[in-house]
Amino acid sequence: MLKRFRYHIAVFFSVIGPGFITAMVDNDAGGIYTYSQAGAKFGYLPLWTLLPITILLIVTQEMCARMGAVTGKGLSDLIREEFGLRVTFLMMAALLLTNLTNIMANFAGIASSLELFHVSRYISVPLGAVAVWLLVVKGTYRSVEKVFLFASALYVSYVIAGILVKPNWAEAAIYSVRPVMMFDTAYITIVIGLVGTSIAPWMQFYLQAAVVEKGVTAKEYVESRIEVIVGCIAMAVIAFFIIVACAGSIWTVSPRDIKDAADAALGLRPFGDYAYLLFCAGLFNASLFAACILPLSTAYTVCEGLGFESGLNQRFREAPVFYWLYTLLVAVGAGVVLLPQFPLVRMILFSQVINGVLLPFVLIFMVLLVNRKGLMGEWVNPRTYNVVAWIAVVVLVGLTLALGAITLRDILAR
Repeated sequence: MLKRFRYHIAVFFSVIGPGFITAMVDNDAGGIYTYSQAGAKFGYLPLWTLLPITILLIVTQEMCARMGAVTGKGLSDLIREEFGLRVTFLMMAALLLTNLTNIMANFAGIASSLELFHVSRYISVPLGAVAVWLLVVKGTYRSVEKVFLFASALYVSYVIAGILVKPNWAEAAIYSVRPVMMFDTAYITIVIGLVGTSIAPWMQFYLQAAVVEKGVTAKEYVESRIEVIVGCIAMAVIAFFIIVACAGSIWTVSPRDIKDAADAALGLRPFGDYAYLLFCAGLFNASLFAACILPLSTAYTVCEGLGFESGLNQRFREAPVFYWLYTLLVAVGAGVVLLPQFPLVRMILFSQVINGVLLPFVLIFMVLLVNRKGLMGEWVNPRTYNVVAWIAVVVLVGLTLALGAITLRDILAR
């Protein structure tokens, strides 16, 4: 019994990485801004979304990890093989545009977090871009994964910052389980944004590609599944503390829109330097972390979909398209942030909403693929997973249509 337990523990630590990293990096600069905006403007009301989001995140991430372990292929690779190159190309084009706005958002997070300490973005952004480029291009999957796991651990700064603010824990607990829905454009936008930033389409592609490159197989599926679940729960806990920190420090004083995630950090300053500094440190870590992952995810997706060599264990000369695309995305994402008067904040929130709009289409492909007996064998989806996934598709489409209808009503009313 003890020997078997030790075996499972050893296997768990051998497979840890893809699921935990993917879930944690989802709390990037765009995500932090969206969570902060939700807490600053609506207080504790949006907290109820985290429970269904966590369930949906576990289901979607587990499906991707299982497909990667069983088939040994990435998601875009499977979509190309099963649905054709045209569908894959359209999916990749949409993801490329959305991911590019997210990459910009993360370099903006690097800039805004260090500008609070009077470091010019013309210094922080280029240095950050060079750092993430060197890490990925010069590293191997194993070395890069170790850095990513360390960065994941630093998210605890948000938990500490939230505790230091001393929010209304009773109210937070109530609204964590009490659904509140308002037919208000701003509120529905935030709800869709919370779903979009918590369960972003890029995550599914990156997770499956990482599982394949790490070499996880069906034999390690149980331990890999536990790792995915732990990562999803940890992501939700971080999101919870960001929302309650901003609800306790900004919404209780004066509910308002915030300019960016750094503005949320400033809102914590009256509650002590430690809370403020921890929020800033978390923002910088999250932004730099995601500035590595998002271009990497995009490069994986495009190269798999078009049949090019990809992977961190390949050298530049062995996978030139993969590394040049990564380089281009880092350069463009960093370069745009340096442009004066660029409407970055609106782009950040817009990108999170677009994530929510695109997610149903990605989920449809995933559910169809994971239920193909010829592809998955005995590892096809259980009925419960299919029910959750199809409900998520219907709800997300409904929320998007509701947002469009309310926006159109407001335009006609002016």
